[in-house]
Amino acid sequence: MSTRVAVVTGGGSGIGRATCARLAADGFALAVLDLDGDAAATAAGPQGLARAVDVADAAAVDAAFAAVTGRFGRVDVLVNNAGISGSPEATTCHETPVAEWDRVHAVNVRGPFLCARAALPTMLAQGSGHVITVASVAGQVAFPGRCAYTASKGAALMLARSIAADYAAAGIRSNAVCPGFVRTPMTQWRLDVPALRERVEAAIPTGRVAEPDDIADAIAVLASGRMGYMTGAALVVDGGWTVL
Repeated sequence: MSTRVAVVTGGGSGIGRATCARLAADGFALAVLDLDGDAAATAAGPQGLARAVDVADAAAVDAAFAAVTGRFGRVDVLVNNAGISGSPEATTCHETPVAEWDRVHAVNVRGPFLCARAALPTMLAQGSGHVITVASVAGQVAFPGRCAYTASKGAALMLARSIAADYAAAGIRSNAVCPGFVRTPMTQWRLDVPALRERVEAAIPTGRVAEPDDIADAIAVLASGRMGYMTGAALVVDGGWTVL
């Protein structure tokens, strides 16, 4: 059997970096796309493929996937992980600048669309594949004061479900992973403020924020193929936050 190939976007840090390490340990060949080409190369390792890519740039995404198929000949798993929360200006609806709304949606919605669009023809030719989109519990429960982010993650979740509906008959699955609060470079500033950290942890039944490895574990379970009947699902990994 051919080595399974996984493409991970935003793989240079945080959840993406942990996912790359986990999938490599599980025997996947890696293609890592990240704005930071050096970080992508480190995550991909000597046997992997790394590309500095803005996932909102259609031409760059298409070129990257051409390189992936040219190198490996297949794409078994696409992990749409690249994402941003937006600047402090991205708050409530009437206070969010249009440019900031567009920037958040470009990465969080247009990016997964472009990457899936580029990967799906190869998956169709194979008759198999799995698109795993890292959404957020913010796509299911509105985060106050984060209008652009919440809307973008809701859209990313529905994109994952749309792909599931359209491609299941072709042997292609699509699922979303919805993390709660995760310790990453994007959130560390909040955890460094004791009062904010206490407030966050008090709202989580497990009493702690997730580590990137916690989310990578969930992604790896989906990527393994062991849950082959699951498609169109939102796998929530939030320490119980949304049950309260």
